Amino acid sequence: MIEWYILSLFLYFPEDKTEYIPAAITFSIFFVAAVLTMRFIIKISKRDAEKAKEFEERIMQKQNDEKNS
Repeated sequence: MIEWYILSLFLYFPEDKTEYIPAAITFSIFFVAAVLTMRFIIKISKRDAEKAKEFEERIMQKQNDEKNS
């Protein structure tokens, strides 16, 4: 009985379904922002990985040059 009362405090299903519209708009905005942020992070991560790979190749080349000298 008490569980039902506690859950009823948090659950609200409106009779007028137009009350869902602001929630849907807010969800859409945040979802699009999350997707764009994730794509931005992946793009930067790939760029940083490429820079690290080039840096590693330069270091390996210098080490090989020093060994051959």
